[in-house]
Order: sequence, then C-alpha cells, then structure tokens
Amino acid sequence: MDATDGVSPADAVTAGADPAGADPGRAIPVGAVPVGAVPVGSVPVGSVPVGSVPVGSVRRGPVAGLALACHPGPALAVTALACALALGSGLGGPRSALVTVAVLTGQLSVGWCNDAYDARRDAHAGRRGKPAADGTVTPGMVWAAAGGALTLCVPLSLACGILAGTVHLAAVAAAWLYNLRLKATALSWLPYVAGFGALPAAVALSRPDGPWPRWWTVAAGALLGFAAHLADTLPDIAADRAAGIRGLPHRLGDAGTRLLLPLPLLGATAVLALGPPGPVDAQGAAALVLAGAAALVGPALGHRWRKAALAGAVAVAAVDLALLLARGAAGT
Repeated sequence: MDATDGVSPADAVTAGADPAGADPGRAIPVGAVPVGAVPVGSVPVGSVPVGSVPVGSVRRGPVAGLALACHPGPALAVTALACALALGSGLGGPRSALVTVAVLTGQLSVGWCNDAYDARRDAHAGRRGKPAADGTVTPGMVWAAAGGALTLCVPLSLACGILAGTVHLAAVAAAWLYNLRLKATALSWLPYVAGFGALPAAVALSRPDGPWPRWWTVAAGALLGFAAHLADTLPDIAADRAAGIRGLPHRLGDAGTRLLLPLPLLGATAVLALGPPGPVDAQGAAALVLAGAAALVGPALGHRWRKAALAGAVAVAAVDLALLLARGAAGT
C-alpha cells in the first residue's frame, strides 16, 4: 500500500516520493506508492562513484540519512491515511495501531528500496537530498533497512487477518516491482492503482467480522492512485525523459498528462458520491464541487507553480477522505 514515486503505487488514498529520483518529496505508490528507471548500461559502472557529494549538499549523520532515504513525507502521509481509515472503520485502538504499524513498515521498505536502487543514477545526476548517493549512508545500509522493514511487514500484515494481510502485502510487492522494473515502462501506473485501491480494502478486511469493502471505495482509491502517478510525474517529465524514463506520463507528454489528470480525480469523487445506494446527498454534492475545482485548477496552474497539479490531487484526496470518513470510513 504505499505512497510511496511518490501516492509509491504509492504508491494512494493519496501519495509522495520521487520515483525518478528528481525530488525527494515526490510520491511513490501506496504499498508503497508506487525503480528500474535507467536502462542498464546508460550510466557506466564507476563513472560517478556513489558517495561523491554534489555541490551545495549538506552532510548528515547515518541515522538522519536513513530517515531521509525512506521518503518520510509520503511514508507518513500514507500511514496517517491508513490510521484515519482504520479508526473511522471502527477497528478500535489496538487493531488500528496494528494496521498503522503494518502500513508504516511497508512504506519504509518501499522508500528505502527506491533510494538504494537509484543511488548510482542519483549520484551521476548530482541530485541533492539523496543520502545513498551523497555518501551519508551506503546503498548497502539502505538495502539492509529496506529488507528489515519488509521482514517486519510480513508478520504484522498477516496479524491483521490472512486476507487483509495478503491484500496489503500484494500492494507492497507491486510497489517494489514499480521501483525495480515498471517505473520506466508503459505500465508505470499499475502499482499506483493497485496500491491505492488496496488500502481501503485491507483496512475493511482487518475488521474482526471481515466484511468485504464496498466496490466504490476500492474504485475511488484506484482512480486516485492513477491520478497521483500523473500529478507526481508531471513536473519532471522532461528531466525524467533525459534520464531514460519512459513511463506512461512521459509517453503522453506534458500536454497529454495535464489534459488527462482531471479525469481520474473527478472520477474518484464521482464514484464516492454516486456509488452508494440512494440519491446524492448534500455531502456528496459539496464534495463534487470542491473536487472539481481542485482537479481543474491544479493542472491549469502548473506553468506558474510546478507542484500545482500535485497540490490539486492532494486537495481532491482530502475531500474524498472527508466524504469517506463521514460515511463510515472504509465504506463497510
């Protein structure tokens, strides 16, 4: 389940870390958000040593370096989202805490995997804020942290329930697959859709009575995941292309991605407002208006503020979360 390219796929319902390594604040898919972005051989081995310090970078200690390498913004955002959904679903304090810690370990594993895998390419590009690339920590240390977090994630997830744990672990696996392979392919969107859609499903299935999640909560999460991938990638399409990344947004181009982005954002809110039985209530109508404005204004302001599209996507996700919580969280 992640936030981790970035909502990485990541991975949802909202997203943060930089799948392309261009911005430490960019999302990865839930699960972790959801690297494989540079073709093998595009950066000659040894041409730029990992640990060379980019001009203007600041040295940190290894603990601080590991904390930054996990993409803390997206990891904490997705974890907080899972906690809110769990509490709103009536799981109670102890079980909500278990779900929250399970999601956190998954997010940490995905974020560390991202930075460790991208360390040589980030060093070659001289990117700042990348501890595994500037020598603050070694890639081996970050890989070890990722493996340790993943090892903890497995029993913690399964402790939430076999089905719930399996759903969550599948989302984490999708986020790792994004990091290691799918980011640079036309299927770059898939881990985001899987991760964001899995989050409300895993939370619902964690309840002792094990109810199936409502279809509209899963569909809305998947649509938000798709939007998160587009919004997170949009500001860096040109730089990512230069680095050899050819994910779906890079194939669509700046204009194509900007035109497509409002559709999944509006779709997610429409599914939540129209999916439940009965007529649309005042809450659903208000959510549609607010989300529609954010979905359209964000991409439109992208030329003035490079993160405007992502901010718009986050605003829509916040509106959708509020609507979901008002109706009983995970839609159970």
